[in-house]
Amino acid sequence: MKKTIAMLTAAALTLSLAACSSAPASSVDSAASSGSSAASTAEQSAADSVRIAIVQQMDHASLDQIRAAIEAELDAQAAEQGITIEYELFNGQNDTTTLNQIGTQVVGDGYDAIIPIATLAAQCMVNAAAETETPVIYAAISDPATADLTDISYVTGTSDYLDTEFIMEMMFTANPDIQTVGLLYSNSEPNSEAAIAAARAYLDEKGVAYVEATGNTNDEVLAAAVTLADQADAVFTPTDNVIMAAAGAVSATFTEAGIPYYTGADSFVTAGALATCGVNYDELGAATADLALEVLQTGTVPEYQIVPGGIVTVNTETAAALGLDPHVFDSLGGTLVEVTTAAE
Repeated sequence: MKKTIAMLTAAALTLSLAACSSAPASSVDSAASSGSSAASTAEQSAADSVRIAIVQQMDHASLDQIRAAIEAELDAQAAEQGITIEYELFNGQNDTTTLNQIGTQVVGDGYDAIIPIATLAAQCMVNAAAETETPVIYAAISDPATADLTDISYVTGTSDYLDTEFIMEMMFTANPDIQTVGLLYSNSEPNSEAAIAAARAYLDEKGVAYVEATGNTNDEVLAAAVTLADQADAVFTPTDNVIMAAAGAVSATFTEAGIPYYTGADSFVTAGALATCGVNYDELGAATADLALEVLQTGTVPEYQIVPGGIVTVNTETAAALGLDPHVFDSLGGTLVEVTTAAE
C-alpha cells in the first residue's frame, strides 16, 4: 500500500510538471528526474521496512515456543538483511470473539502480513483479511485442508503434520500386549480430527479396542484423563491445543496410574508425557518467519510447507517411573531426544 501511494504521487507530480508549457525543457527534465528519484527512494524504503502482526491463539508451551522462534528468526533476518522488521504480539486466549476483534484491528491498522499460531487463530485471521487480502502465513496447522486453509490466494504457512501411525507403532513397540488404547482429545480442536481418525483406523486394522474421552475446558480434560486411566493400557493425544493447556496435570494422572501417555508434540513430553515423534517447534517457527518474509519480498504466496518430523522425544523421568527404557524405540528409526519434565 505504501509503495503504491508513493509511486502514484510521483507519477502525478511528473504529469503536472510536464503540462506546464511555460517551464523550460531543462526544468521539466530536472523535475521529472527528481520525482522519479523520490519514487525510487520511497519504494526502496517501503521494501526495507515491514510490519507483521503475530497472533497467538492461546498460552501454552508449544505455542509459546513457536512464537519465540518466529521472533528470533525475524530479528536474525532483520540484522542479516539490513531491513527493519516491526512486529507486534497479540493473544486471543482461545476465544473466538477476541480473535475476531484482533483480526479486525490488525487489518485496520495496515500490517503488511499476519502470522497466526494455531488453527483457530489462523481461521479468524483469514476471515478478517478476506477483503484486503493481507498475506496470512500460519504456523503449526496439522491438517490445513481439514481446517479449510488451502486454495486461498493470500494464505500459506507451515504444517506440523503428525505421523499418527508411527506413534501407534511406538506404543506397541514398548508394550505389544496392549488391549485397550485411550484417545484423549478436544472435539473443538480441528488439529485433532485427522489424527484421531488415523488412530481409529490403525487400531481397527490391528484389532485393538479403544475408548475415547474428550474435554473442552481444563476441568473436563482432567475428568476425561481420570476416566481413561481406569480403562486404557496406553493413551494417545494428537497436537491438541486444548489438551496441551492441561498437559502437566494430565501427564501426572497417567504416570501415577502407570499408563504410558503418547502425544503429538514435544511440549507435552516436557510437561510429563512419555513420548512423541514429531517436528522441532523451533525449526517450525523459524520456517514460518522465513516464509512470511519470502511472501513479503517476492509478492508470491506459495503452497503451505510441511515441516519434516522424525524426532522421537522421550521423557526419561516418566520412562523411569513406568519402568521403560527410552531406547526401546530405537528400532523404529528417527532421532532420539531425551528430556526431563520442565519446572512449571
